[in-house]
Amino acid sequence: MQPHCNHQHRLCGILPPHILHEIANRGTAAQRTRVLNTLASDQTMRFGRSAHLMRAIEARRQGSVAPASAEPRVTIYDAHHRIRLPGTVVTNPGGSSDPAVSEAYAGLLATFNLYWEVYQRNSIDDQGMPLLGSVHYRRDYDNAFFNGQQMVFGDGDGEIFQRFTIAVDIMGHELTHGVTGATANLDYEDQSGALNESMSDVFGSLVKQYCATPQQRADEADWLIGAGIFMPEINGVALRSMSAPGTAYDDPTLGKDPQPADMAHYVDTDQDNGGVHINSGIPNRAFYLTAMAFGGYAWEQAGRIWYATLLDPALQPNASFAEFAQLSMANAEKLFGMDGKKLVMDAWQTVGVS
Repeated sequence: MQPHCNHQHRLCGILPPHILHEIANRGTAAQRTRVLNTLASDQTMRFGRSAHLMRAIEARRQGSVAPASAEPRVTIYDAHHRIRLPGTVVTNPGGSSDPAVSEAYAGLLATFNLYWEVYQRNSIDDQGMPLLGSVHYRRDYDNAFFNGQQMVFGDGDGEIFQRFTIAVDIMGHELTHGVTGATANLDYEDQSGALNESMSDVFGSLVKQYCATPQQRADEADWLIGAGIFMPEINGVALRSMSAPGTAYDDPTLGKDPQPADMAHYVDTDQDNGGVHINSGIPNRAFYLTAMAFGGYAWEQAGRIWYATLLDPALQPNASFAEFAQLSMANAEKLFGMDGKKLVMDAWQTVGVS
């Protein structure tokens, strides 16, 4: 079974291929059928980067300036368990009694708010792109994804996964792929692809920390991606752990979390576009260590450094971990002086990147 991501446009959803493949190999006949249907559906949904993101890239080249104020434009649709998107518009999604609707609305709004209120970024493309989400996609669909134009959420199968709107960081993660595509446009393979995945985990986690009530400081956050989407019977806490890569789950159906925590355990593989979902654990941990070293709210210092690095014209689409690390240190120095640079340097050295 081949990976179902296309590095020219990332459309494999929040579930990494290795989890879906493990379920296909280890699960019951019914679970295998559902997973294979999910994989097949993802394959048929591939298409090129949206015109929205292409326009954003061009606007960035021309040095366009974001407006002084921005209003979120969030719309939620009900796909009614069908394939056709987007479905029918849901009125008053914020007050809906359908948890999938209200959670999707809250998650898209929370992602907009983090990017605008902290980084003055006006939606994904920095030009006010509407944020759209379709819930109840297909039946027993085990994934959630951003297709370049909108978010799409499955309800899960009720045996392994719950509905994919439960975890707000899933929305932050997926929409950040759009931000990355509109800025650095990191190639979706090997180390640059792992950086692409890591950027989504970083800002997905920041969305969760920023919208929490009360807001969470770095030492109060769980640093888990996708916490809550497993059914209670599954032996796991989340899809990934940024603080301790490789410890998120260990289950007979899912297998064991394969993420490395440092370069000494980097995984060389031709699967998953060179292990983009696996090796992302290394830069994830570097960000976590940076956030903990700065203390306070992670979006204020560590997040600003990573965001500045994502927008840095020197960041190439095929950037390696080491190249990203050097640029992050340079941006840390610009923003927070030599002391800030030292904290970032220590974090990267701890994970074996220098």
